[in-house]
Amino acid sequence: MDLLIGFTTILVVIGCGMGLAHAGVLDARSQRTLGEIAFFVASPALMIVVISEVEIGGAVANLAASAASLATCFLLYAAWARLRHGLDAGAVLIGALASSYVNAGNLGIAVAAFVVGDTTVVVPTLLVQMLIVQPAALIVLDRLTGRGDGVGAALRRLVTNPLTVASAIGVLLAVTGWELPRVLASPIELLAGLAIPAMLLSYGAALRLSPWPGRAGHNGEVLVAAVLKLGVMPVVAWLVGTALGLDGRVLLGVVITAALPTAQNIFLHATRYRTGEDMARETILVTTLASLPVALLVAVLLG
Repeated sequence: MDLLIGFTTILVVIGCGMGLAHAGVLDARSQRTLGEIAFFVASPALMIVVISEVEIGGAVANLAASAASLATCFLLYAAWARLRHGLDAGAVLIGALASSYVNAGNLGIAVAAFVVGDTTVVVPTLLVQMLIVQPAALIVLDRLTGRGDGVGAALRRLVTNPLTVASAIGVLLAVTGWELPRVLASPIELLAGLAIPAMLLSYGAALRLSPWPGRAGHNGEVLVAAVLKLGVMPVVAWLVGTALGLDGRVLLGVVITAALPTAQNIFLHATRYRTGEDMARETILVTTLASLPVALLVAVLLG
């Protein structure tokens, strides 16, 4: 029931975004502005809050299984897209992310808490994505879109990207046990509450303002990405986790995290860098709708 409520909540907020766009409250420009607010302000605040409150350590096998499943699907999609379609590098990168980057910071934490009973199982996936995959992807996207050249420019982008900086701060707070003074913590917590609704509303508005799924000409790419995301990724996570000795609640957490839908912030990045937007939007929608039965199956088999 908690899993069903979690997915239903996401779909309802997306529906609100669609309704606002249909009524003319949100247009294409305001939809992008909402996404920019989420990228630069609200999402970094959420990362500080979420990561700082978890315990890091004793999760090497979880980390390995999470990283292996992500890397497998990422590379499989990238190879398929380049060989079969000859897409430009930016679109391939967005597609590879859509095939492997899970909704760990939003739905993942809720699923870990309500279904697995332990929020720490989702932390390795969250950290791999936020501190390794996302920074690397943003550097590549910056370079592909002509936002700077050279190692120095790449390093500057890395250390100034708000999501990367926020994740690093969260890790520092989690490792050291330090707490931010309330004068800082209170506004950060308030802004963090804006992140998920802003991303979902922006995504819902984009659905209404863009061609409906199946009409943008990316059906093959969406199908492959969805199969990799919901079929291959949890299987790889289970195989690697089992080989490394994971069992019980930890194994359930690793596999069900891998079976989560594509994260909404992949669409946020696609929108920001103006590449792969239709493919990202449709993959997120398909995986969000189809991941519920997959997650329920995982919970029945491993719970």
